[in-house]
Amino acid sequence: MKTFIFKQTKGLAFVVGMVAVLFLSNLTVSANPTKSLFGGSTTVALGQEFTGAVATLGLSVRTILPGRTIRRTRVSFPVTAGNLDFQNARGEIIHSGGLQISNATTTVKLTNFIIDTTGPSPVLTGMVQANGDLVGRIPLFNLELPALTLPLPQDLFHLRIPGVGVRLSADAAGALNAVFGVNAFVEGFPIGTADVSTLAFGQ
Repeated sequence: MKTFIFKQTKGLAFVVGMVAVLFLSNLTVSANPTKSLFGGSTTVALGQEFTGAVATLGLSVRTILPGRTIRRTRVSFPVTAGNLDFQNARGEIIHSGGLQISNATTTVKLTNFIIDTTGPSPVLTGMVQANGDLVGRIPLFNLELPALTLPLPQDLFHLRIPGVGVRLSADAAGALNAVFGVNAFVEGFPIGTADVSTLAFGQ
């Protein structure tokens, strides 16, 4: 009799254990798609249209630390944080550093870039200062993502999204025209092509 009860108890424990494993496994699967991002950088190859327009208008462009310039027409900004759902590519990628656009009398600083793919269209926002006055955070660039395979592929802890088109937003075009007293900047003006490379962690 004791042997029979012992066997029943072992069998029940095994079943309960299996149910628990399956339950926890399902929880892990449902939580897996969203990863925390840190490290790496977003590098933008500035297009000839942008660099040519800047030169024609007598403007200079340089990076703000810890952003850096690579070979004159490539700029890079460190990724400091973010979250991304690998199942649908929705999330935010946060950067440090920025860009400074200036002439003899006016300086505009664009800093703390955030790539935001949670809305209807992907966009890069940033904090804007004009001659030291804080304008606020505005959409700076509209982003054109390449064809993505979902869920996003992940090579161990590394995520890379190359070939992201970067175009000037309507808000940024209006702000730059107003600050510099020109009408050369228009919505959709091509800025360049970005390559996002960062580390992704999470269960």
